[in-house]
Amino acid sequence: MNFKRKVLIGMVHLKPLPGSYLSDGNLDGAIEHAINEAKKIEKAGFDAVMIENFNDVPFSKKVEPITIASMSVIAKTIRQELSLPLGINVLRNDAIAAYSIAYAVKADFIRVNILSGVAYTDQGIIEGIAHELAKLRKLLPSKIKVFADVHVKHAHHFGDFEEALMDTIERGLADAVIISGKRTGSEVDLKKLKKAKELSSVPVLVGSGTTYDNLPKLWKYADGFIVGTWIKKDGKTKNDIDITRAKRLVELANTLRKEKI
Repeated sequence: MNFKRKVLIGMVHLKPLPGSYLSDGNLDGAIEHAINEAKKIEKAGFDAVMIENFNDVPFSKKVEPITIASMSVIAKTIRQELSLPLGINVLRNDAIAAYSIAYAVKADFIRVNILSGVAYTDQGIIEGIAHELAKLRKLLPSKIKVFADVHVKHAHHFGDFEEALMDTIERGLADAVIISGKRTGSEVDLKKLKKAKELSSVPVLVGSGTTYDNLPKLWKYADGFIVGTWIKKDGKTKNDIDITRAKRLVELANTLRKEKI
């Protein structure tokens, strides 16, 4: 991905997968839904697509083998059907599973919610997984990039944001950092985003709350935008992607690129 032109990454929130509490066991249906959503993202003109087991609530810190198997099948199918760069996020913080899936299907990047530090979450206390992930990257070398959240959403954090940012980059070895609001769909704290852009030596991505209305305001302070909620029908996270809304956002991004804001 060319971060110099600033990228839009579209989210595919997977249906509840087999083994999760809300699943009806229909993996074929989940695959079909994921492919349809991913194709909308590609058709709208996004720069990349990322899949996530968003509906496997309540989440565990690490997932069961059936989740890894299901996500691998979905990711492989998307890889075969689409030409866009592909990312993997395994909630709540299973970076080992995410990297393994990405390696197997030749995906391009993973998202890690807590790479460095400690977060107090609805799954309890989650510790950073940078060391374990670094060992796996050494064992299975690839070009897969690690996009890591700093003070991730749906969590409470102690300590200084700037220190957490620098530790994620310098000690966690993140290839890009993600700055989000407090919850899915919540707008990012502009002060934190500006500070991240000022200090970071790697690309800075907005991880939540990007909309048609705030994209111009956020544009110059980020190198990319991970978008899920706003491109859904009526801007509701639980709905399917509305390709008209997705296209509108891409058109606006293209205008901002031309203006070189």
